[in-house]
Amino acid sequence: MTAAEPPIAELSESQRHRLETTGRRWEYATTAWNVMEATVSIVTGVLAASLALVAFGLDSTIEVFASLVVLWHLRGADESTDPARARRAMRLLAIAFGLLGIYLVFDSIHGLASHAEARTSPLGMVFLAATVVIMFIFAWVKRRAGLALGNRPLIANARMAAIDGMLAAGILLALALDALLGWWWSDPLAAGVVALITLNEARELWSGEVDLLD
Repeated sequence: MTAAEPPIAELSESQRHRLETTGRRWEYATTAWNVMEATVSIVTGVLAASLALVAFGLDSTIEVFASLVVLWHLRGADESTDPARARRAMRLLAIAFGLLGIYLVFDSIHGLASHAEARTSPLGMVFLAATVVIMFIFAWVKRRAGLALGNRPLIANARMAAIDGMLAAGILLALALDALLGWWWSDPLAAGVVALITLNEARELWSGEVDLLD
């Protein structure tokens, strides 16, 4: 925890209220962006026959659900007085990510087996580039608020935003390799990478492996 973030025990009521308000505002912003992200990614992915773009869009729909869970948690008691509420929030996030990961594993295998070739999607690539920047900003702000509050679901959601940014960068690279070098397998392979990272995140969320000081 940095010097700018007061220890959890020393937070005043006004500080806690301000941090919770900040967390909610950024969750609303994340939700709005992810709704647009899911729509653009799925539509452009279907038009370009890109498994990676469609997978990224589906991941964004889970991000929307994750933000709604965190908003629900922020409206309740803090974690120190109601740890069961935080555990429920983490389990809900884990289930959603687990289901998505399983779907993406089969989708990636099917793409590789069927030799699915994606078409170039300039709009999708531009949107992915914007997503990389925006998601890392979201992750940084929400992590700071989550650490100061000691709010594990908010910290977990910040990690998800960072993963979302990394996935966007990876899929952008896969689409570029496919467009420039004709590496058709890079698209379903990128979808498979999304699946593995998503399943690992589901495992960590279910087990509660979110270190407040990490």
